Amino acid sequence: MRLFDVYYQIKPLIPRGLQVSLRRRLAERKRRSSADSWPIDRRTDKRPDGWRGWPDHKDFAFVLQHDVDTLKGLKSCPDLMELEMRLGFRSFFSFVPEDYSTPADLRRRLRESDFEVGVHGLKHDGKLFRTPRGFFQRAPFINRYLRDWEAVGFTSPSMLRNLALMAELDIEHGCSTFDTDPFEPQSDGAGTIFPFYASNVSKTRRYVEHPYTLPQDHCLFVILGEKDIKIWKEKVDWIAEQGGMAYLNTHPDYMNFHKATCSLEEYPVRFYSDFLQYVRTRYSGRYWHPLPRDLARFWVEAMPPEDQLEGAA
Repeated sequence: MRLFDVYYQIKPLIPRGLQVSLRRRLAERKRRSSADSWPIDRRTDKRPDGWRGWPDHKDFAFVLQHDVDTLKGLKSCPDLMELEMRLGFRSFFSFVPEDYSTPADLRRRLRESDFEVGVHGLKHDGKLFRTPRGFFQRAPFINRYLRDWEAVGFTSPSMLRNLALMAELDIEHGCSTFDTDPFEPQSDGAGTIFPFYASNVSKTRRYVEHPYTLPQDHCLFVILGEKDIKIWKEKVDWIAEQGGMAYLNTHPDYMNFHKATCSLEEYPVRFYSDFLQYVRTRYSGRYWHPLPRDLARFWVEAMPPEDQLEGAA
């Protein structure tokens, strides 16, 4: 059994405060040993063969996603929607269907306001990809939620992944990888700041995988203890120079919208809004801002895979 499988088995028995403390200590060591590849790994800037650029000759793509891990995060979604709409942005909200109830009214409001809705695992328990058999037992339920929610996107909890198995889902896009992130349990990065195709073992199904390329908020502000958005700014500046994809995955669960002080696992929501303001101001007119589904559809059209799916017309 893999080490992170063991961790997720005993995780419910470990007090949350102790979990965070242990992760902080481990992250300090990993940060020192990964200084040459995080937050920027300069080896990830290679453009795909045949690349002709983003729509409307934009310099780079800027994509926003929110994995809603808990009921607390679900309750903050309306505030986050309003913040983004006020600043002229839209995003992808990904929900855990069997850890809490996601109101149909919220999903409808998101869609009607030009946001995107997706599925974030089935349960946030780290077990989805433990065995192929376990995955295929859960897959029909995930596909049912995708269908019922009119969703085409899937994200894997905790970035625990098996892309070949994910390709068996009824999806167009996913985000379960990253360009570089030594702090994730599966820490091997995709090594690119561009989307790419992921296929099942038999090469009969595929989807477009979007690696996140900006550090996740919980890691940056809660685990690493950063007190400002300097790293986000430096990374988006570098991605813009390379003409890549700035893909940010954040969590309303950890954003402090209203309280005067932040709890153990919260950070001021102004960090997020300040970053959006930074991108909007510094790169006005220079970035393409699609939803993940629109990015995936662009990728299929602009970068068609060389191989054709077996059995396809």
